[in-house]
Amino acid sequence: MQYRENHRNGEMLSQLGFGCMRFPRKAGRIDQEKTEGLIAAAIECGINYFDTAYIYPGAEEALGKAIEKTGKRNDVYIATKLPHYMCNKAEDFNQVFSKQLERLRTKWVDYYLIHMLSNTEAWDRLKSYGIEQWIDNLRAEGTIRNVGFSFHGSCDGFIELLDAYSWDFCMVQYNYYDENDQAGSRGVRAAYDKGISVFVMEPLRGGMLADDLPDDAKNVFSGLNKDRTPADWALRWLFDQQEVTMVLSGMSDIAQLEENTTVANEALPGMMGDAERAVYSEVIAALDKTKKIPCTACGYCIPCPNGVDVPSCFSCYNTSRRFGRITGIKQYVQVTGQWSPQRSDASNCVKCGICEKQCPQNIHIADELAVVRRRLWSFVVVPAMSLMRNLWGIKKTNH
Repeated sequence: MQYRENHRNGEMLSQLGFGCMRFPRKAGRIDQEKTEGLIAAAIECGINYFDTAYIYPGAEEALGKAIEKTGKRNDVYIATKLPHYMCNKAEDFNQVFSKQLERLRTKWVDYYLIHMLSNTEAWDRLKSYGIEQWIDNLRAEGTIRNVGFSFHGSCDGFIELLDAYSWDFCMVQYNYYDENDQAGSRGVRAAYDKGISVFVMEPLRGGMLADDLPDDAKNVFSGLNKDRTPADWALRWLFDQQEVTMVLSGMSDIAQLEENTTVANEALPGMMGDAERAVYSEVIAALDKTKKIPCTACGYCIPCPNGVDVPSCFSCYNTSRRFGRITGIKQYVQVTGQWSPQRSDASNCVKCGICEKQCPQNIHIADELAVVRRRLWSFVVVPAMSLMRNLWGIKKTNH
């Protein structure tokens, strides 16, 4: 296993981390026996970072039991996340964190993230509850050792968040197909330049860049190297970048673990040649043939005076057409800030026409945003999100 340094404290982290959202299941529940075997095998392979979250059903408990059984707690790093959207007062922080320590069977958390922090407005809300002092107190105790945030939102929002606190690390969705979406390569470089370690989630887009590539895209990869799988190619693209500290993969069986660790054992920054790097453009072109809205994410249409993140809305719509409606809705809810007071979804559009004058692709943006809203903000999603926002005390500021 290759290791990379945490820029803040010098800890050496396996460049492949274990994402704990997709543990093996049986009859709808986490299969504890298989999970324990998988965690033990991962540690044996050299993985020393395990990432979970408060809202992953049963995952914190399963990970806690598995790590305890290995007897390797002092040899691994455990990461979990604070669901800020469920916190409406200072006392909520302690209540959630105490439960997490209990579930994880540990006295400390090595890497603690603010979960799905998408803009500075959400961070300011947490600051008003005293989260900075709360973090400082737990840092002083050694109960929390590194603090970061996971992100779904626009690149500009990400860069603003980098300056909002003295973060140790951040987690972003990043892969060769999302290079210009969300934080994107610009955000990854900005974090690296500030000395903030970058952890990558969704390197395979939930498996879609592994199993669900169209045949013409797979043929592009195999034409250059028939021995590499699409998953192998996707991971190598990330490991090739010195700005990436760690790549998280949600592995649910030994075969996935073995495939991913094989790549992580040998891949280093700068190892790929020009021909290998060039092949990704061909694969992206093959994927883009399935786009329903021909947006290139150039950004000329933003900022929108009403806050619509047009490129992200179109990206989510295209995802829904390529990989399924549920996948598109999930991405849409995340990247347009449905969990936070400040939202950037298609329903903010008032058809002012400013964006359309700037679009190099001559897209009828207002009409397409209406299509996005009909597909991704359906009669099912609206009441479900409204209920969750009411339960968690998140006020709507622009609807």
